[in-house]
Amino acid sequence: MIMQNSSRVGRGGLAVTTLALLFGSSTLPGVAGTKPSAPAPHPAAAPHAAAAPSRPAASSASHGSTSTAGHTTTAGHATTTTAGHTTTTTAGHTPTTTAGHTATAGHATAAAGGHPTTGGAGHTATAGGGKTPAGTTASHTAISHPVPRGTTEHATKDGGAVRTRADGHVSDVHDAKRGIDVHHGLDGGRRVSHEMPNHGRMYAERGRRGYVQRGYGYHGHDFGRRAYYYHGHEYNRYYRGYGYRGLYLNVYAPGYYYGPGFYGWAYNPWAAPIAFGWGWGAAPWFGFYGGFFNPYPVYPSAAFWLTDYIISQDLQAAYAAHQEAAIAAGEQAAAGGPPALTPEVKQQIADEVKAQLALENAEAQQTAQNQDVDAGSSGVARMLADGHSHVFVVGDGLDLTDSTGAECAVSEGDALQLSTPPPADATTASLVVLASKGGKECQKTATVAVNLTDLQEMQNHMRESIDLGLKDLQAKQGTGGLPAAPPSAKAPPTESPYAAVAPPPDPKDAADLQQQSKDADQSESEVVAAASSENGSAIGSVTPSGPPPSVALGQTTDQVKAILGNPTKTADVGPKTIYYYDGMKVVFKAGKVTDVE
Repeated sequence: MIMQNSSRVGRGGLAVTTLALLFGSSTLPGVAGTKPSAPAPHPAAAPHAAAAPSRPAASSASHGSTSTAGHTTTAGHATTTTAGHTTTTTAGHTPTTTAGHTATAGHATAAAGGHPTTGGAGHTATAGGGKTPAGTTASHTAISHPVPRGTTEHATKDGGAVRTRADGHVSDVHDAKRGIDVHHGLDGGRRVSHEMPNHGRMYAERGRRGYVQRGYGYHGHDFGRRAYYYHGHEYNRYYRGYGYRGLYLNVYAPGYYYGPGFYGWAYNPWAAPIAFGWGWGAAPWFGFYGGFFNPYPVYPSAAFWLTDYIISQDLQAAYAAHQEAAIAAGEQAAAGGPPALTPEVKQQIADEVKAQLALENAEAQQTAQNQDVDAGSSGVARMLADGHSHVFVVGDGLDLTDSTGAECAVSEGDALQLSTPPPADATTASLVVLASKGGKECQKTATVAVNLTDLQEMQNHMRESIDLGLKDLQAKQGTGGLPAAPPSAKAPPTESPYAAVAPPPDPKDAADLQQQSKDADQSESEVVAAASSENGSAIGSVTPSGPPPSVALGQTTDQVKAILGNPTKTADVGPKTIYYYDGMKVVFKAGKVTDVE
């Protein structure tokens, strides 16, 4: 079961109410004054209104699907391998392993990896604590993607599997005994995931945040609370489990809602465009991605301010991850020229931000009236059926397969466009790359296959980032050039009822995540050895996830923090600043490392 990473309750009229205003009006529903508008009827064409298929996940791209012991392969002409045998794929073909698991491309699917300001990342975790919605695949069902050409699958007798790239390096390992999946990314990182009961998951990734997700029930629905851990910080996010096209999606459920007055102030144009000083000029990440991103000179509304907020947070996370993985600076950076995020692409992102603001305002009103919010209308099910093109901002590193069968990567801040919805039974969608950063990343204009679970996480990422940006915006309104919000927009947010009843994180979660990374080392060693022995030949070496993080002379304070985290204490001694870590002192002068003791 090598899994690809390409990680509201009741039926209200969220989709129609939201989209009619997004694309046909400049006024947010329910916020022209302070009275909320009534929800419109639920659209009959919404795909989530139909019953989920009773069979396992259907194949995508009109290719046949093969199932073994309840696990289904999608996309490609599936060929089946037995334990101890090897299958090498050509472009567009998907090998399937026996022993009850389905081989898939890319890295282990988990929930949101990435950084502390976003949740979705491309790693799809299962949520909830109740039973899996009818017709959806169980949490241990592999999710298939088109396999990159030259990929070779090596199965073991005990249900394990090893996948190697065309260059012979190991990309994926599935340890059936421990329930661990490992993926080595093109970006040099390593992702480790482990399935747990009740749609729970444990996910760890070098250079990015890890999490433990545990399910619980609220009003008869599945919810999941993810406890994220990143550089010593812990925070929670909430998701609603939702069955769609035989998959089990996690749809973002805000932990709090603002009042309609604030959503209206954020949605509608401000009285006049404003300039805002972000203070990024000397930040290493800003210079590193100078050929990729330029902030707006002025902001006519919060949607544009939030667009730059989202992208800046993503790029800071991408920079930290690359530094920690010790990837060469020029490998992922754009080499001069105009910004890859063109004004046209940023306008499309701003339009999506505005759409999400309207969506959340409608959800807030329904929640305030004790109405259930439809998870399908809140997620990609609506976006695949509304007849509009949509832009997704990547919230975590993913390895994808393009239309030529080549493997390529996307990372935080890249932009992908969905213009045509996939066939009704497909679990992957074709998107076009609007902006990427060069190097091993997917080329601009390339068409890539993205699993719907990863697409959902991208939307989750945007909504979570917007919520954090709104919190920052409310705190800063009236300062730094931002316009002052009206009194009706200054009320603090109200906690969501499903967040209030969520079980607290287990105190052992952080330690368990660290232990899982150690267990993954053993899993890789044992499964690769078994596959080599049973296949009668040595299998290629594991692609290293980068050398251990190290501090070097000349690095900035931000680079050191990206590698070692926040210091236990700091001291200013004349012209020097000292960061103290366990057993180590890092000395800076003029903001650069001059000594490590």
